Amino acid sequence: MQATAERTLTLTTLVEELRRDGLLNDDDHHLAQTIRRKADETGLHALTVLARQGYRDSRATGSKVLTEHALVDWLAEREGMQSYAIDPLEINVSAVTDVMSYAFSERHQILVVKVGVDEVTVACSEPHVTAWVSDLEHVTRRRVTRVLSSPEDIRRYRVEFYQLANSVSRARKDHSGISSVQNLESMLELGKAKAPDANDEHIVNIVDWLLQYAFDQRASDIHLEPRREITHVRFRIDGVLHNVYELPAEVGMAVIARVKSLGRMNIAEKRKPQDSRLKTKTPEGDEVELRLSTLPTAFGEKMVMRVFDPQVLMRSFSEMGFAKEDRRRWAEMTSNNHGIIFVTGPTGSGKTTTLYSTLRQLATPEVNVSTIEDPIEMVEPAFNQMQVNPAIDLSFATGVRALLRQDPDIIMVGEVRDLETAEIAVQAALTGHLVLSTLHTNDAPSAFTRLLELGLPAYLIRSSVIGVMAQRLVRTLCPHCKTQQPVDEKAWKQLTAPWLVKTPAHIYGPKGCLECRGTGYLGRMGIYEVMPMSETVDVLITENTDHQKLRQAAMKEGMHSLRLSGAHKVAAGMTTIAEVMRVAPATKLNNHS
Repeated sequence: MQATAERTLTLTTLVEELRRDGLLNDDDHHLAQTIRRKADETGLHALTVLARQGYRDSRATGSKVLTEHALVDWLAEREGMQSYAIDPLEINVSAVTDVMSYAFSERHQILVVKVGVDEVTVACSEPHVTAWVSDLEHVTRRRVTRVLSSPEDIRRYRVEFYQLANSVSRARKDHSGISSVQNLESMLELGKAKAPDANDEHIVNIVDWLLQYAFDQRASDIHLEPRREITHVRFRIDGVLHNVYELPAEVGMAVIARVKSLGRMNIAEKRKPQDSRLKTKTPEGDEVELRLSTLPTAFGEKMVMRVFDPQVLMRSFSEMGFAKEDRRRWAEMTSNNHGIIFVTGPTGSGKTTTLYSTLRQLATPEVNVSTIEDPIEMVEPAFNQMQVNPAIDLSFATGVRALLRQDPDIIMVGEVRDLETAEIAVQAALTGHLVLSTLHTNDAPSAFTRLLELGLPAYLIRSSVIGVMAQRLVRTLCPHCKTQQPVDEKAWKQLTAPWLVKTPAHIYGPKGCLECRGTGYLGRMGIYEVMPMSETVDVLITENTDHQKLRQAAMKEGMHSLRLSGAHKVAAGMTTIAEVMRVAPATKLNNHS
């Protein structure tokens, strides 16, 4: 077979080929012929320079722009190659950086993206340059498969991956010999080992990369989970956990120690759980709060960092997913100047976001808004915030007692966990204060049975509670790639039971694209069950309240269940039936009429 001459892509040839294939119209073609590289574009790939012009794809209807990824897809199809979008979450960084040196990768402008037993997949942006293939096959003794990727992505991830791999390997050398196992059998060995230095340059680099990467990927939580030999790094994105990296155990220990020192935790204390917070900035300069939590496990401390982005915590009700009727009911409940309102749901269901967003709207200069939290989720200048501290006997109950002497108008109690807190919160509500708090229950009517279980008398509940709202978070479909689908009649009936809700003509389902990393979902929104206290509900709250009757009465008065709220979002093309059913409990009624 005759060897193809090695040639790199040029602006001129690309422009002509795009015109020939009908991607550029006459006007854009003439403009493209006059492109001259700017001073800062001399080292850039021809595809990158072309993508920066922002030309429209003349084949597509609408305003589809010829981005770098779109140009790569077109070129791959033209050259009979596979197009590959580099997703850092899918790449085993330590494996791909072991295949070739950084110098080799940079020289040939390539990047290994997949390593198999007898095959290596390499991303490149020059389809006609293949001289490096034989060298790499010879060194690795594996078959090389070329895929076409964005030159900007190759450049960016090359730097990121090799920097991270370099920091990890150097940190490993520095901390070799340190036992990571912190179970009882190795206590003696641990006593002799030199503690990892949390201020070590390489550890600092790893932590910086970890935080920046989490912000880039829109992660809500960062999990560091120690095992015998390795420490798993996982991100929670849109409510689902993704594996990100596997650090050597000793490096994982040092990383956790570094984060603990940044959060002013006790580094020496590894036997007890600890909580703290940390404030940092994104590369764009936006402030982000991190809530830190450690937990002793068999192989060392597990750490979870919850990311609180102020842009996410303070959102309007329509952004959070409130339907018009739910918003009206919630506004009605929060406009009272005394009484108590509960927001219920499991951990991570968005209760904090709802409360902060509500308080932000209520916190006018004329009122005193005070909160007691465990811990303070985010520092907000409009509120007076206090944190629970068990070490000095400052609990929710003692905190609320102290707050009442501070002449508050609105009080937020982080969580009602026991009878003492419930009693004081109710007393505050009865003495002319608006109290907002959270409860861990499955749905809105369960809040009343939970308060009764805690030991709160029924008459106090009736006279103080304004209403309850239950909520969950569902993943929203990616607007860039969602596809129209027929409705599964059986699944729809299951979702909306026991009501007879008209089946929509069509719904949307996930497909997957670059924007949503192939998941089909992008972001989350709330589904709500708003239950205001009414005369009908009031009568039913007794010492032995029937939860089902309570729910039935609330529904007759227009309360939508979580699943029904989700069904409206499915019909509006925002999410899927499976997603709503995953997070929302089924509605059970004894004798629905």
